[in-house]
Amino acid sequence: MYNKIILIGNLTKDPELRYTPQGTPVASFRLAVNYKYKQSDEIKQEAMFIDIVVFGKQAESCSKYLNKGSPALVEGRLQERKWESNGQMRSKFEVIAQSVRFLSRKGVTQEQTADSDILPPEETTDLEPF
Repeated sequence: MYNKIILIGNLTKDPELRYTPQGTPVASFRLAVNYKYKQSDEIKQEAMFIDIVVFGKQAESCSKYLNKGSPALVEGRLQERKWESNGQMRSKFEVIAQSVRFLSRKGVTQEQTADSDILPPEETTDLEPF
């Protein structure tokens, strides 16, 4: 079986960083992914909001360098999480990120990025701990 997903979008809020009981960093955030399609002669645009979970050093980097509105490319796998709430079974799909790449914002030149004090790291390769 093959389970791989690649998304490019913008964060809808700042990443939330927490730690497992074993001390592993876990960051979660929501990515807004826009897409356009043609219906009749009209071009329509819609957005999907997808929950992302990232582990390890990459989780800490995401928490440090990403914030609401930041563009990012996420590669990972789709996972369904199930739980019980008030006697009802609930579930949701989320992406377990294997890599998160920080993208530059539109309108920001490479020189402006190089002049800033805080630059995101090149790329880390931590995978989830399980």
